[in-house]
Amino acid sequence: MEALLIPLAILVLAAVVVVLVARALGRRRNPGAESGPAGAPSSQEAARAAAQVLDQDQHRRVYAFIARGQAVAAIQAYREATGTGLRAARDAVAALAAHPQQFREAAPVDAPAEDAGVPQHFPYRYRAIASRGEVTREVSSTMLNDEIYGRIRRQAADGDVEGAAAALCRHSDISLDEAREFIALLED
Repeated sequence: MEALLIPLAILVLAAVVVVLVARALGRRRNPGAESGPAGAPSSQEAARAAAQVLDQDQHRRVYAFIARGQAVAAIQAYREATGTGLRAARDAVAALAAHPQQFREAAPVDAPAEDAGVPQHFPYRYRAIASRGEVTREVSSTMLNDEIYGRIRRQAADGDVEGAAAALCRHSDISLDEAREFIALLED
């Protein structure tokens, strides 16, 4: 019986090592499995709220880490900047990565609205895609974001196709004819 004890201990130890290695490889293949509770969405509002608590240097630093794919460093930078806990910082960085936010200074209460005629450039390229059947068009620009593109879509849905095409042309590097083609694909 004693002769079987050592091989049995080696067999159990090998099984434990195999299970641990399989778990580690499974986590690497499915990194989202550890990120937050199931069904916890990273919304535009969460990203906006996360970005509002950062000053310009902190904002730039967090997004530099996100752009390089260094999520852990981005979370650490966010925690240092805000003093939040690990889970809150992880959720904030996930929201910021999913919904990029431009840095905005806290606007005074009586500040005038942005001039709609002068598009501003964002630190990322926004991609808008429209398709119908086999036809697909894409607009990629640093002068577009979710908010501006949403206004253009609403304008087109309200029947102001020319105004929507002009706005899209103003916020991208495409011609008015290309913008009209793109807007025509948005219409239902």
